[in-house]
Amino acid sequence: MSTAKLLDPYLGKVITAFEGGIVTRVINHPHDTSRVFAYEVTFHLRHPRVAAVAAQKPPLHFHPYQEEYIEVLEGRLAVEVEGVEHVLSPGDSEFKLQPWCNHRLYSPVTDVTEVKGYDDGWDGEKTVFLLSGQDTDEMFRLDTVFFENWYAYQDLVVVKGQKIDLVQVMSMFDAGGSYLSLPTWIPFSRTVARGLGIVVGRWVGGVLGYQPFFKKWTTDWDLACRKMEMSIFHRHFADREGIGEHGA
Repeated sequence: MSTAKLLDPYLGKVITAFEGGIVTRVINHPHDTSRVFAYEVTFHLRHPRVAAVAAQKPPLHFHPYQEEYIEVLEGRLAVEVEGVEHVLSPGDSEFKLQPWCNHRLYSPVTDVTEVKGYDDGWDGEKTVFLLSGQDTDEMFRLDTVFFENWYAYQDLVVVKGQKIDLVQVMSMFDAGGSYLSLPTWIPFSRTVARGLGIVVGRWVGGVLGYQPFFKKWTTDWDLACRKMEMSIFHRHFADREGIGEHGA
């Protein structure tokens, strides 16, 4: 059973990353108000910060608890699912990512004319798409608290040059109901990956001082604290005054 729909304190907020290269606007989903989050995301593909990492695909990951939905409004977007690349353009139907599927999103390097058999006139300047997710009663899930903190952490790595910390990533991902994919040849790879995410990201990470959310990055800090208070490994981070923040 999904949670009751409450007024979203993030509605209308604009979250920027990569010095404006990625802009995310929090909206009400135009077709389904039951979605736990809905964003209009713009990738400015020729922005220096975005162009610098264009050849690097984000990590494969999966969400055990929620369906995720993608609808391209402008340009095109690649969605890799279980090793197969799907190139989406305006006019395509909403693309659904099922729970547990290994996937990632990125700007495609594939020529869309080859894939679709026609030229859609896209100039490569930007891609705009709707990203939304299914509601769930799970303690940790994809929502704006997660995305706000994840974008901010990526900025530390991409813009400020901080070395990526895998435990910090796993801590944030676990709190966002997400887990880094393992090679599919590993038996029960998804179950193992989820277990590692919980053990390393939540249990070990919590003991070592890795927190999933940070007051300096979070608009609704009270909500972040309520989420962390639901885990014995994160309760000590739920400081509503923000004193003694650890990690990133």
